[in-house]
Amino acid sequence: MPPRQRRLLQSPLFRLLAINLALGLVMAVVLVGGLLVLDPWGLRHLIFADHSPGVAIGLLLGSFFVTFGSTAMGTAIMALGRSDDEDGPRGGTRVPARVKVRGR
Repeated sequence: MPPRQRRLLQSPLFRLLAINLALGLVMAVVLVGGLLVLDPWGLRHLIFADHSPGVAIGLLLGSFFVTFGSTAMGTAIMALGRSDDEDGPRGGTRVPARVKVRGR
């Protein structure tokens, strides 16, 4: 393996993105499999009644893969700055303000 590829595989950010992309692929396969097993609104019948069901399954799988893969990767990137050991409420606290009103 060339040194450049070895450095890429040792990068924590690349590994984080690759793992979450794989999770997105697993979620896509599970969802397409679930759609074919449950057959909502006769979807399985429509797909397998066609002359080339592989195209429809490939398009479903590809679109769900892009959607769930990018969602998993984006969620992982946005969660990088969060620390698990933070105590207290997030987003600030609301304290009611006391206002003195002077009579005229």
